Amino acid sequence: MAISNSCKLPQATTLKQILKRCSSLGRKQGLPNDVPKGHFAVYVGEKRSRFIVPISYLEHPEFRSLLGRAEEEFGFDHDMGLTIPCEEVVFRALTSMMR
Repeated sequence: MAISNSCKLPQATTLKQILKRCSSLGRKQGLPNDVPKGHFAVYVGEKRSRFIVPISYLEHPEFRSLLGRAEEEFGFDHDMGLTIPCEEVVFRALTSMMR
């Protein structure tokens, strides 16, 4: 599956907001303690499977494209964790190439 680069990329401030809400930086806001420093949690697929991913993934254009799709579909201003609109098998394949 090719991910279009034409998706709107989140701005730096949006990325900072995501990290504060979904990473170890946001622990004061009730984030579970199982998110290690330098990582953040995302929810993927119909079953909303939880993945802990390194912040370094934000450097990858493919992952940024997924964030753009997530912003368009769900927005970032809600109490739930960051939800990625992608099938779990596609997300696993994409992230395995980023390692």
